Amino acid sequence: MTSRTICVTLQDGTKKEVPAGCTVGEALVRAGVTLGSAILAAKVNGQPVDLDRVLVEDATIEPLTFDSPEGREVYRHSSTHIMAQAVKEVFPSAQLAIGPAIEDGFYYDFAFERPFTPQDLEKIEARALEIIKADRPFRRMELPKQQAIQFFRERGEPYKAEMIEGFEDQTVSLYSQGEFIDLCRGPHLPSTGRVGALKILSSAGAYWRGDERNPMLQRIYGTSFPTQAELDAYLARLEEIKRRDHRKLGKELGLITIQDEIGPGLVLWHPKGALIRLLIENFWREQHLRNGYELVYSPHIARLDLWRTSGHVDYYRDNMFAPMKVEGSEYQLKPMNCPFHIMIYKSHLRSYRDLPIRYGELGTVYRYERTGVLHGLLRVRGFTQDDAHLFCRPDQIETEVSRVLDFTFFILRTFGFSEFEVYLSTRPEKAVGSEEKWAQATAALEAALKGRGVAYRVDPGEGVFYGPKIDIKIKDALGRSWQCSTVQVDFNNPERFQLTYTGEDGRSHQPIMIHRALMGSIERFFGILIEHYAGAFPVWLAPVQAIVLSITDKHREYAVGVLNQVKAAGYRAEADLRNEKVGFKIREAEKAKIPYMLVVGDRETQSGTVSVRGRAGSNLGSMSVAAVLDLLRTEAAQPVPLTTTT
Repeated sequence: MTSRTICVTLQDGTKKEVPAGCTVGEALVRAGVTLGSAILAAKVNGQPVDLDRVLVEDATIEPLTFDSPEGREVYRHSSTHIMAQAVKEVFPSAQLAIGPAIEDGFYYDFAFERPFTPQDLEKIEARALEIIKADRPFRRMELPKQQAIQFFRERGEPYKAEMIEGFEDQTVSLYSQGEFIDLCRGPHLPSTGRVGALKILSSAGAYWRGDERNPMLQRIYGTSFPTQAELDAYLARLEEIKRRDHRKLGKELGLITIQDEIGPGLVLWHPKGALIRLLIENFWREQHLRNGYELVYSPHIARLDLWRTSGHVDYYRDNMFAPMKVEGSEYQLKPMNCPFHIMIYKSHLRSYRDLPIRYGELGTVYRYERTGVLHGLLRVRGFTQDDAHLFCRPDQIETEVSRVLDFTFFILRTFGFSEFEVYLSTRPEKAVGSEEKWAQATAALEAALKGRGVAYRVDPGEGVFYGPKIDIKIKDALGRSWQCSTVQVDFNNPERFQLTYTGEDGRSHQPIMIHRALMGSIERFFGILIEHYAGAFPVWLAPVQAIVLSITDKHREYAVGVLNQVKAAGYRAEADLRNEKVGFKIREAEKAKIPYMLVVGDRETQSGTVSVRGRAGSNLGSMSVAAVLDLLRTEAAQPVPLTTTT
């Protein structure tokens, strides 16, 4: 009797007949693939599965390694199971909640009577490494839903039972490694020993299911890599990220603070931070005026009815603060600037000859964010958008979007960013407007991207409720991606607000509205800039561009004279005239990230020069004050203006 065979196809097109009922791993070997330690799992017909999954029909198989996103997820998710087992063995009373893989690592939430201490984490890591060394196989099993609920209840795991109760499927998959069993859809590594290097990083509180009305759990973060060298490199990168943390540097450099007495997510700009912000905003205004924008201002509140008309009450309510009563009417802190710009447009009759109209505003908005997601300047409740709204004819969409793309890349490059990721986001499930209008707007955005030769990826279903959008992420000095710029086509608000213009045919037509932000928000962009430059801003943005350091009190008068010359030339300068050792003053200036230190002593006083040092420790030697001004003139030059187009 002949055994039934099935055909497996590899990525390169290789086909092989294998016995039905063999595992994925066996099929790969029969197809000529060396099943070394690099292969972690596989995709079968596009779905990630374990290597010991049984094949019963023809299949396309793609081996997964750590180099692929799916492979890394399998690796890190297996690692979080190892960590969960370690926690249960070290602290048996801890209850399991959820433990996903995340970018660069993993976490697991536990119900435990107290926060985990650093000493606890050391014990957990030591036990996790023992589990890895034991090389326990991961085994998949399936149970009927009700049996799985009963199984976890009997083991004292109520959170797992609650999760299963919400499942629609009547069969539930579990994975074991030795005595440890956890709810999981998989897939996993063949065994715990396949994890090369693991590190427990930190712990924090987290609400069950992310809802502050639910119990507070204890979350443990970790990461893992195939080799210790890769883990060490990642840990070094984490230390560099900590060194650049904008919250730490913002306080140390006297730029910003967020204080509990004022409220979470609300930023205080200190003098030096405010000065940098002023420089950014002045540059922003100058460039917008050069490029055909008109600047406007709008109030911080408006009648709630305005937000009903715009659709924000229906589609954005969870992100808005509660309305306030004023003289019997409800008013709303603005979450966005767009309705105000719409009303400015609507205040006059418009002709097709007037379009496009471009309104720009540095408008402060207020959005309700839960305390748990607030993060320094990167996630706040009050922030200033570098906002603009363009009103144009349908035939002008592609041209206007193309202009915005050029403008965006110019602004971002001016601030030192050169690598970008661009996404075209399409219609979400919850949307307004006809599919025809969505298709027209999406096509215009895509044509603008292609016309500018911009590489992009489609992000299905991630458009805003009123139209498709282009999102641009920047990469900082550490290669991290940050969402900043966005361009959104809106045919919904012009309809809601009954906007019109008189066409060439003498009839009324509806304009198209384009929302766009180049930096996203001043707060978030400033936080990114701090981390990108590690607080050492380019000279044109530095709040103090040069500092004069006197060696002793007898050099004070000459130092003040040098300071006055530098300030008179228009540069931002200070002097440290304290009776302290000059080495101490230099270290203080370097910690303050001041670009240039001008040291004056006997020799400099006699020769009418200064000794120039850079903030990175470089010694530029003796210079005349005129030469220093020439140096500053070159280094502190304003960015080159963008060429305007009409």
